[in-house]
Amino acid sequence: MDHSQSGGNILIADSGATKTDWCLTYGGEIVQRFSTKGISPVYQTEEEIAEEIRLHAYPLLKGKKVQSIHFYGSGCIPEKIVFVKNAIYRSFPIDAICIYSDLMAAAHSLCGHNAGIACILGTGSNSCEWDGYNMVKQVSPLGFILGDEGSGAVLGKQLVSDALKNQLSEGLKEELLAEYDLDQATIIDKVYRQPFPSRFLATLAPFLWKHIEEQSIRRIVERSFSDFFERNVMQYNYQKNKVNFVGSIAWYFSGVLRKVAEEKKIKIGKIEQSPMEGLIKFYS
Repeated sequence: MDHSQSGGNILIADSGATKTDWCLTYGGEIVQRFSTKGISPVYQTEEEIAEEIRLHAYPLLKGKKVQSIHFYGSGCIPEKIVFVKNAIYRSFPIDAICIYSDLMAAAHSLCGHNAGIACILGTGSNSCEWDGYNMVKQVSPLGFILGDEGSGAVLGKQLVSDALKNQLSEGLKEELLAEYDLDQATIIDKVYRQPFPSRFLATLAPFLWKHIEEQSIRRIVERSFSDFFERNVMQYNYQKNKVNFVGSIAWYFSGVLRKVAEEKKIKIGKIEQSPMEGLIKFYS
């Protein structure tokens, strides 16, 4: 069947700090998938977002009729929704444009119309309790300085802190600094003076994964996941609901995550790397 002029095409977008995944679907089937740069209303103006879509997303969908757009993005807080919507409308002048936060993407993708607890563990972390239709409770993530427990940024922060204070197992500090071409002055500069320190810190997470069998490394990850559960998840009705995760940190460190959850008698549901598959299902 040719969907190019069909009115039933749904365009789903999932945008993080670094990239936006787009998927055109029809009746739950994928018509087209592609990625563009990340879109963030926190760091970009309406003009910049509109330009990104006009130059990189719109041309790929030429000739395909889009009936509705569901855009999920980090930084899509209530006061930013209008200008994200306006930016999309310039390329896709349709009425059915819905803008949601990345946490809503997690809830729709992981829980759908069932109750549960939805969590994000990526560069940052976030969580909420979901009743199948609405978020009923959300503990504020607070960012990587005050919160974001279990996130790539916080794991990276703890790693460089332990390295520079000589808390890592023999030889790991030297290996870390060599592998990422770092020294103390560079780290201080990237964390305290450069933009996007959380992104820099999160890029160090693969080092933790590679050395997860080392006790000093495993301790960092276990402690951070433990903090995430205690300071966030355990404020929700976790005895009754399963706890579901989306994001690269949850995906790669799923073994450690499950072990820490088990110790706290927390039931884990799904762990997905990206919310897109679940979103396609949600809209079918």
